[in-house]
Amino acid sequence: MASTEAVLLPIGGAALASDPRVAEAVRAIGARTGVDYTDDRQLTALLAERRRAATAAQHGPLAWAGGIALLVCVVWPFVAVSVPSLGPKGALAAGPLLILAVAALTRVRANWKRELLHPALAGYREVLGVARAHGMPAAHVPAWLEGKAEGGSGKGATPIPSYPEAAASASASASASAPQGATGAAVPPKPAAVTEYERLASSGGWHDETGWLLLFAGGGGAAWAWSQTEPIGYAALVLIPVAIGIWLAGSHHGSEETRLRAEAVQYVRTVIAAQAAGARVPELSPSLRKLLND
Repeated sequence: MASTEAVLLPIGGAALASDPRVAEAVRAIGARTGVDYTDDRQLTALLAERRRAATAAQHGPLAWAGGIALLVCVVWPFVAVSVPSLGPKGALAAGPLLILAVAALTRVRANWKRELLHPALAGYREVLGVARAHGMPAAHVPAWLEGKAEGGSGKGATPIPSYPEAAASASASASASAPQGATGAAVPPKPAAVTEYERLASSGGWHDETGWLLLFAGGGGAAWAWSQTEPIGYAALVLIPVAIGIWLAGSHHGSEETRLRAEAVQYVRTVIAAQAAGARVPELSPSLRKLLND
């Protein structure tokens, strides 16, 4: 599923316009930044452009130069000490290079953050903060928009601002209680297969590591028993069939996850289509959000 993240917006323009108070705030923010945040096509292009700019600032030539210089600074002292003609004093030669490396990487971070603080992006984060305060869930928030690494947690460099929770207005309550299909757009119920995919995707990943750990423990115990002539150590061999059982369970888990993945991808595409048609879409689980980058 390529480039889906650029297609599924955190909140669609139709949803932003469904609450008059949110729509008014969004218009005010848009007037200040020169962006119509209710125009999904314009916003999609804007986010793609600003993401490219932020990525270029973070991974450009200056970042590579700073990273290589820092690596040289780490390795050089060991090289200098191992070469008799250089000795410990020769290790101090890395000092100026370390200063340059830190300066370069500091500049890279400053450039990256400047791109994230672009007025259009700052305004969009305000929009999302206002929408959240009025009870509108975001389907997803791209990690890069908040200045976080992909899959990272915690507070990023440019988080979505928090505002006091607003009381629901009569018009907003009526909009929320109205059937989504009234405008020709509706998000279908989540299929049971997708729910099962989410469960499997969120609980996997430990079988291989645990199996190898038990295998090494069993083999190590047997080796110790042989070297020390302690028969009781051979009891560790029971861990080997346990490891095989865990690997088999992991294989079954992975097969089921793979089988259900196609239905999960289809559901995400359905959510995207519903948002494009004007529906207010639910927040996607972490497992489904990962499919946006595939």
